[in-house]
Amino acid sequence: MTLPPLRAADVVALHDRLIATAGWPVDEPAAPAGDLWRWVQTNHRFNCRLWAEEDLARRTTVADAEIAANKRAIDGFNQARNDATERVDELLLVALGLVDAASARTDSPRATVPAGARLNSETAGSMIDRLSIMALKVNAMRAQTARRDVDEAHREASRGKLERLEQQRGDLAGCLDALLADAAAGRAYFKVYRQFKMYNDPRFNPVLVAEAAAGAGTARGGGR
Repeated sequence: MTLPPLRAADVVALHDRLIATAGWPVDEPAAPAGDLWRWVQTNHRFNCRLWAEEDLARRTTVADAEIAANKRAIDGFNQARNDATERVDELLLVALGLVDAASARTDSPRATVPAGARLNSETAGSMIDRLSIMALKVNAMRAQTARRDVDEAHREASRGKLERLEQQRGDLAGCLDALLADAAAGRAYFKVYRQFKMYNDPRFNPVLVAEAAAGAGTARGGGR
């Protein structure tokens, strides 16, 4: 039996350690050894940058141009986060022997699945991505419990929410371990699911296609 390539507890520990690291996520420390862990860290970094940018995008006392810059950054960070999630899935599936390694990075990865294995609708990479977001929520809610500019009722409510968030993160971590154990034992599998995010791609976003066509038409008209 192939051992699972990682444990959820190690993922959670990495997420929390990085959030507590000075300069993170703008400065990126050396990743743990191995491509898989490097992409787990990359996914977390872009989730953290996305989180900070989402806060900035809610400002109400700055110029519209600043909010537009936030929104553009959000698109870029979200794409990078998604790309890292897909790389995590590719590497996990190769390690588990559940995808043809030569096709893993293509648009149509070929699954190599044991007979009778059940298909899990959520991928392990997407669960790791959710654990990253849960780490951010836990960290942010914990900060609320220590605020001194609010009343005790706010802190008490935040403590209750923090307890629930930690429980939810523990549940998700347990589900990730169970999926990886079942995949290693041939009882379950997941696939690399390509998101094909079209809004960031000027070849597919219909508004950007129209803008490009209009620009090309203007350029041709100006040449006459």
